[in-house]
Amino acid sequence: QTPSRAPKQRPGGRGPLAAVPDDNTGFVPIFDGKTLENWDGEPGFWRVEDGVLTGETTAEKVLKQNTFIIWRGGTTADFEFKAEFRLTEGANSGVQYRSTALPDVGKFVLKGYQADIDGKSNFTGMLYEERGRGFVAPRGQFVRMAEGGTPKLIGSPGDTESLKAVIKVADWNQIHIIARGVVITHVINGRIMSACIDEDSKGRVMEGLLGLQLHVGPPMKVEYRNILLKKL
Repeated sequence: QTPSRAPKQRPGGRGPLAAVPDDNTGFVPIFDGKTLENWDGEPGFWRVEDGVLTGETTAEKVLKQNTFIIWRGGTTADFEFKAEFRLTEGANSGVQYRSTALPDVGKFVLKGYQADIDGKSNFTGMLYEERGRGFVAPRGQFVRMAEGGTPKLIGSPGDTESLKAVIKVADWNQIHIIARGVVITHVINGRIMSACIDEDSKGRVMEGLLGLQLHVGPPMKVEYRNILLKKL
């Protein structure tokens, strides 16, 4: 019998313990896979198809500005979010959270934190702020956002190209967002893509709406399934 190679805990509880894979304990589904119950988006652009929340534009059905399907089941403050996503290669999307509605701009327009996702994986995984501070923590960066909106590099979870290599194009990927206080982490397919300590007290927002983006541009299709939320 081959002896276990897992680290053993030292007497007194001071030794390393082998980490076990994370699971979905405490998460609840916020998309039922059948209807758009508790989701509110621009008519004609969002639907449920084969258990998937789908947003799509065509040559005849064009957006004039970025639009979001907004979750109306509550708000996001301290939370974890998990979902699987798939985009056509030219698509552009993102998971919006702790966000503010801008009804004067459009009924389905949001401002705030976004876990960016694009079909070519050029920006997927980064922390972006829609209609706000812009690029907060690009993929491959762990950033401190100082007062006044000045980003300061703390370290890196890996270079952007090696992280890009774990993201599948035109196939299903899993995104995992953790927002706890001022610390935000974006994980895709088990790899940390970006992280931020947001100490910009005037620029940050600590609670707000959750939404999924459909971006202006050429015809595109964005898909989300197994959408889960855990409030912390």
